[in-house]
Amino acid sequence: MLIPVTSLPRASLGRVLEELGTTLLDVVCGDAERADGIGGIAIHDPLDEPELPENALVMGVGLHDPADIARVVTDLGRRGAAALVVRAPVTADERLLAAARTSGVAVLSFARGASWTHLAGMLRTLTADGNRYDTEAPAPGRSGSGDLFAVANAIAALLDAPVTIEDRNSRLLAFSSRQEDVDPSRVQTILGRQVPEHYTRILEERGVFQAIYRSDRPVFVASLPDPGDTVQPPELPRAAIAVRAGDEILGTIWVVVPEPLSEERSEALYEASKLVAMHMVWQRADADMERRMRAELLATALESGPGSPEAVRRLGLKDEPAVVLALTVVDAATEHRLPARLATERKRLTDAFAMHLSAVHPRATAALIGDVAYGILPLLPQSRQNAADATGSTDGGERATWIATEFLARVGSRLRPLIGVGPLAADSSALARSRSGAERALRVLRSGIAGQQVARLDDVHVEALLLELADLVPRGDIPSGAVARVVAYDEAHQANLVETLRSWLDAFGDVAVASAAMFVHPNTFRYRLRRAAEVGRIDLNDPNARLSAMLQLRLMALRSAPNG
Repeated sequence: MLIPVTSLPRASLGRVLEELGTTLLDVVCGDAERADGIGGIAIHDPLDEPELPENALVMGVGLHDPADIARVVTDLGRRGAAALVVRAPVTADERLLAAARTSGVAVLSFARGASWTHLAGMLRTLTADGNRYDTEAPAPGRSGSGDLFAVANAIAALLDAPVTIEDRNSRLLAFSSRQEDVDPSRVQTILGRQVPEHYTRILEERGVFQAIYRSDRPVFVASLPDPGDTVQPPELPRAAIAVRAGDEILGTIWVVVPEPLSEERSEALYEASKLVAMHMVWQRADADMERRMRAELLATALESGPGSPEAVRRLGLKDEPAVVLALTVVDAATEHRLPARLATERKRLTDAFAMHLSAVHPRATAALIGDVAYGILPLLPQSRQNAADATGSTDGGERATWIATEFLARVGSRLRPLIGVGPLAADSSALARSRSGAERALRVLRSGIAGQQVARLDDVHVEALLLELADLVPRGDIPSGAVARVVAYDEAHQANLVETLRSWLDAFGDVAVASAAMFVHPNTFRYRLRRAAEVGRIDLNDPNARLSAMLQLRLMALRSAPNG
């Protein structure tokens, strides 16, 4: 039985601006407090009108002209968006001011030099409704992962200094306000969401990281490089402390300070590091819990049973047309030697797959069930299908295949990802049929007989039927009869009558085509074919005999394949 979901309020636009501060985002015009909660992040595309989440925060990549911005703001107002982010500088002329006022959509400027990808990551962290699958309310005192920004602000207020929280690889997780007047490295860290390579290199060369990891107390880091260095401007000094969970180093906290911390402030930072550690552990646990819950709900939705409607609702889907996709990776040798690495790769690909599908449609979802990642991709309304599909196709399966192909072209993997695409499900009650089709197509891809990485069931239906027929026929029963006699003759006389018979059947009895495929003279081919008929005692004029021989030869080829 499914348990009702309890949800925490989503982050408001005001909260996003408060956490990110003016280092990245600033209000150009409009009411930033209007939206109660940001429902999701979307990217504006002038060639497409994808469905937007409720109260969407839209990133206007490439929008510069105030007239264009005003037109987009007006359109977003009709579609229920909360705000539009455009690259700074932005001129708030009368038309833009009027559009923002009338539509209720706030316009925000995004700092030059910062990455849109990193902004999207931070916005998703702050606005993610991470507990939408939870079956119970959060434990007392426990906050969402986005609250690392609030923790950074609390530490900054406690120490009266700007703060960043970074992971073990010096990637930025959260930062406090008051970052405007710090040094270039800190600004680059915030804009790029990664500590600059030249700064980390200096820290490594001077053994700073080793000192931080060895100590359980704050370590003072003097100005880098030395004040006498004329090549680079000096960086402000900092105090840093490792964030630990037992013996594991989770990350670090960095505070810009002019001198070593006092005993009292050092103790405060030490205690704060424990709180940050709890948040980072919670983030990891929450991510794993969300994956498990999403997988359970997705499995229930794909069964199309009594619990499916509730599972579909809790996944944020609607009773609408959709296609099921099934993704897995094939590398039997790696699975045997390094199962942990394969499991990590599957999880990474699943996360990337889920993000790719959600970029196509805000209600798309994906989860890893066993060794297969299943995705449910809702289809756009038919009237907007052509605009969304670069192939111009109105067929849902073709569009899903194109999307899957695009994903494999962009994702990097040491293994070989495969994606089976199921038939269109008219509503949630038909998801089980779409899943079955995706699994059958994926099985064909795994067998290697299709020679491709993405396939619809419609495209490999014959191969799927042959594999299923092979399951029904015991291995000892093939070959039999005429084909078994020809195989035995080849083995005893080192002949190739089986290949001759196969080529003739594949060419529908066209000797010229079949002999060319085997690179032999037509007369030689005819002799071998007659000999095969004699040895096997097969009447090649009998359609049933031809069908029996063709099926057996196909099944033999399947079973001799590496994955057969």
